[in-house]
Amino acid sequence: MNPNELGELCLLAGKIMLESGAETYRVQDTMVRIAGSLGANYTNSYVTPTGIVFSLSGADQTKLAQISKRSTDLYKVIIVNSISRKISTGEISAEEAFSTLRKIEKENLKYPKYVKILAASIVSGFSLVLFNGEWHDFFSAFFAGGAGFLCVSYLHRLVDIKFFTEFLAALIVALTSYLFTYMGFGHDLPNIIVASIMPLVPGLLITNAVRDLMAGHLVSGLSKGAEATLTAFAIGAGVAVVFTLYK
Repeated sequence: MNPNELGELCLLAGKIMLESGAETYRVQDTMVRIAGSLGANYTNSYVTPTGIVFSLSGADQTKLAQISKRSTDLYKVIIVNSISRKISTGEISAEEAFSTLRKIEKENLKYPKYVKILAASIVSGFSLVLFNGEWHDFFSAFFAGGAGFLCVSYLHRLVDIKFFTEFLAALIVALTSYLFTYMGFGHDLPNIIVASIMPLVPGLLITNAVRDLMAGHLVSGLSKGAEATLTAFAIGAGVAVVFTLYK
């Protein structure tokens, strides 16, 4: 590969990882390792949650990739890491790696939506038990958590602003929990709501923010921390609206 093609390979690997929820420092480290394994020891990179700038010595142009959508797909992160290791050990060529990465970028490797909604429901139900709730409230949290995650899964297609999607999801969770309690299916309303919003909590985002700050990526760490704070505020606001209306 010439330096320009090698830059495209490294940039594509970093783009896939960043879009799939990888930490900023891991993205940068992977790009540098791939370049170093293929003989390019002098690299410069700057990674933020919304873009990647990458350059190689000898390349005609600095490469730039804009990251407009970010999600959680750790399977893609694992695959890219595996390809990086295979490049380092010489198991695959740069051309094979680039072809594989282009296929991975286009593929949807996530679980079907009904599986994720069911998983969110199960997490909500057992979170209630974890928070010392009673088993007779299990199904209230089960259905409320599933309803909230269903809202997030489909409303983001209609509403581009993530804050409003999470606000509406939390509103639906709190409203569903209140209705179950009002009809006698649930008893401990605060515990049901807390358990049901657990699938909406930005745990991965908070973890990545802390790890990026510890690794010295201050811009990425602070921006991810701010995004997590906005998500937490949206969830709290949605629950607060229901409590205000029906207290």
